[in-house]
Amino acid sequence: MLNACRQGLDLLDEHRDTLGASELRVQATAHGAELAALAQRQALRAGAPRRLLAWSERWRATALAIPPVRPPDDHQLQGELVALREITRGLEDASARGAPTAAFQRERQRLEGGIRARALRTRGAGHRRFEFQVEPLLEEVGAAHLVQIVEIDGNLHALVCGGGRVRRFPAGRAEEAAGELDFARFGLRRLAYDRPVGRPEAAVAQLEAAGRRLERVFLGQAARHLGSGPVVVVPPARLHAVPWALLPSFRDRVLSLAPSAQVWLRARRAIPPTRRTVVLVRGPDLGTGGAEVPALAETYDDMTVLGQGTATAQRVLAAIDGAWLVHIAAHGRFRASSPLFSALHLDDGPLTVHDLERLRRAPHRLVLSSCDAGISAPAGADELLGLTSSLVPLGTVGIVASVLPVNDAAAVPLMLALHQRLRAGASLAESLRDARLELPADPVRAATGWSFVALGAG
Repeated sequence: MLNACRQGLDLLDEHRDTLGASELRVQATAHGAELAALAQRQALRAGAPRRLLAWSERWRATALAIPPVRPPDDHQLQGELVALREITRGLEDASARGAPTAAFQRERQRLEGGIRARALRTRGAGHRRFEFQVEPLLEEVGAAHLVQIVEIDGNLHALVCGGGRVRRFPAGRAEEAAGELDFARFGLRRLAYDRPVGRPEAAVAQLEAAGRRLERVFLGQAARHLGSGPVVVVPPARLHAVPWALLPSFRDRVLSLAPSAQVWLRARRAIPPTRRTVVLVRGPDLGTGGAEVPALAETYDDMTVLGQGTATAQRVLAAIDGAWLVHIAAHGRFRASSPLFSALHLDDGPLTVHDLERLRRAPHRLVLSSCDAGISAPAGADELLGLTSSLVPLGTVGIVASVLPVNDAAAVPLMLALHQRLRAGASLAESLRDARLELPADPVRAATGWSFVALGAG
């Protein structure tokens, strides 16, 4: 049975790799969900946590673990992306004035349809055989721990990798986890914008209680076996937007997230750019005007600053291509219905995932300081589509972003503290942890800090 599952998934991999569009690649993995589930159930019944880890990896974020296909330099496609930015700006201006928007909406829908159709016709770059072995992962994890959370028939299981071992701990129900996550996200959003019902201290206490419940349902007894060192969490795709720092076991810990253990391994082994170029970008209409950007500009040497009219899509793309560190303070918009049209709001309109996929090499490290740019949509078998996930196969090894809309004013001191640690040589996960701990105790700042996550191994 396992051999049949393996052959079926190999065949699906060959089909997926004929496709160039990330959207089609991700959706193609859905056809292997039942095969992977059969193998996972068998590993669970056999009490074989290493086998369960291997089969969970076999279908988790596989579309992100293969080399990307860069869209061809199609002048018509580039023209459509430029036109989309102009139409979107016109739509927003008309909406703000209370003017009719129907014509703008129809034109935007037409342009998005054309862009999507062109992307779907991109050819794949050839087949690469899936390779994942447990021993190299355990060697790379070392004294730290990697926790892969697996969902089987609605039940969650925490696979704890560390100390040369893989151990399985039963956790809660996925349905319960989704409910607790909705409650925690609502509470954080309300507190971040300083609108709690009653005293802010009571709202913080409610959130801390929600964090304890999230820990119980996601980790179960695994929380007692993580030691005190760094932890990497690999959650299911549909439960990825968790404010993990809210969980008591993770609050004061160096914590990073990854879509799969294989993607994390690749990020750990990536070679950084030889030139440490820094790009700072601030978009329009921010509550603080991107106040951290001018302050950060005084602290870096090899640096490009874009903003106040110069932060256009073409200039930003040219500047961030292959950069060592990029910081973007710009409103983001996640499109659940069309994740590849999720965008960052720049001076000339939206910078979409379709734009980012034209990069030759994504920035090595990326900090997104505004809005909920860390959100991606679950798709396919256990895949993600969105702004941050689009950069992973292009070479970005570490991202700091929020999984919730954040308070711009409260984010500024957090970002300044984070960059101070980065300049001292810390990783993104270490810098984010230290930045949270350095800030004064304040409910709004606490909620803002909990909303940010570190993705990858940067």
